[in-house]
Amino acid sequence: MRSDKRPPGGAGKRPASPRSGLQGWLRRWGAPLGTAAVLALALIGWRLARDEPPALSAAAAPAPGAPGRPFFGKVDGGGLPAPDDRARRRRELVDHLALVDHTYCSYRTGSQYPAGSRPMAENADQNAPNAPVLEMNPMRLDGGGSDTQVQLQTSQSRVYMAAGEAVAFSLRAVDAGGRVLPLVVTRALARGISYGAARPAPQVTLPFADDGNGADPVPNDGAFAGVLAPAQSGLAGFNGTIRTEVRYAVGGKSGVVLFDVIYTPELPAVWSGPVRETVENGSLAFVLKLDVRMPGRYVISGRVDDAQGKPFALLTFNDILGPGPNDIRLTVFGKLMRDQDAVLPLTLRDVDGYLLKENADPDRALLPRLEGKVFTGRAHLLSGFSDAEWQSEERSRYLTEFAKDVALARQELSAFDPAQPLPPGECAQKAQIPAPEIGKGGAPSVK
Repeated sequence: MRSDKRPPGGAGKRPASPRSGLQGWLRRWGAPLGTAAVLALALIGWRLARDEPPALSAAAAPAPGAPGRPFFGKVDGGGLPAPDDRARRRRELVDHLALVDHTYCSYRTGSQYPAGSRPMAENADQNAPNAPVLEMNPMRLDGGGSDTQVQLQTSQSRVYMAAGEAVAFSLRAVDAGGRVLPLVVTRALARGISYGAARPAPQVTLPFADDGNGADPVPNDGAFAGVLAPAQSGLAGFNGTIRTEVRYAVGGKSGVVLFDVIYTPELPAVWSGPVRETVENGSLAFVLKLDVRMPGRYVISGRVDDAQGKPFALLTFNDILGPGPNDIRLTVFGKLMRDQDAVLPLTLRDVDGYLLKENADPDRALLPRLEGKVFTGRAHLLSGFSDAEWQSEERSRYLTEFAKDVALARQELSAFDPAQPLPPGECAQKAQIPAPEIGKGGAPSVK
């Protein structure tokens, strides 16, 4: 028997089947999804038309440096050229040869004269040891600072003083235009500088004047001068630095200036007897007599001028002397005279020296200086002196080692590039000393 009752939910309606639900979803979303699919296919086609592959997702991207895949591609012939190792290596060998050759040549040239006989051109600062020390600086105010509108000109006749010697000081004030300004010296005081627990040295007052007397050559020229003679004052026994403090006034302002000298009250030796000359081993020697009171190492220097008054050489004696009479030889090396075409006769002048004192302050005891002309020799023939280089065990040893370096560098360059000639040596270019050759002369071959 069939029942006529219908399920609740509406008369005449049937339950929705799965197929009918899918059809409804497609009716609602089918059109938008179709449009999206068409657009995606169009985009892929457009990118393929441009030869561009579609972008991969981050998950699908291969890792850099994956096995079997080189990180850098091949560089074509249009890139940077590879460095020319051969040319670079040759430059290195050439530069090395130039360095060792320069070392050899400069040492040989510089040591062809002994240390005790050098051209004055190498020692211009020692040509005039007795010339006054001249300076000009802004006025140093007494309370500190300076006044650049006032320039103070100062002079002192020497810095080192032997026993019995004196030193002259002078000062003058000028403006920026060089016009002399009125100056008044209010006080001048000299005292020895002591250090640590040493007993303070005595003080000595110095008179300064502008009267044309003593150390002041011209009166009333605005330059005031004073003289310090330690041996004639309370500083006679002081050994060391003596500082002179001069206070002055210019235009109502007070200023101060300091002068320092080094004084030794003891005489380690004295000059005795006449000077003579002698030709020894192809060189010219000036022989001086020195009576030594304190034995030790003495360093003595003399200056030599040629016949035209031109500064020619600085001569130095450096040796240990015993007590009593000694001969001091100041030698003009023969090759130096030949190379410099010395105009004879030569004149020895301005001789000074000292006894070197180790572990002491001051480190020297000064000899009495011989100022000005000391001795003029005879007009020897220049051809009578030797033109041979100076020789010593030390010099030969150094030249041998430096020549080995040159020989080795030349061999390396010749072996690397035998088709190219070796560059000329520095000495040969200067036309002074022949360049060392491999296995010859001063450049022994390197095995």
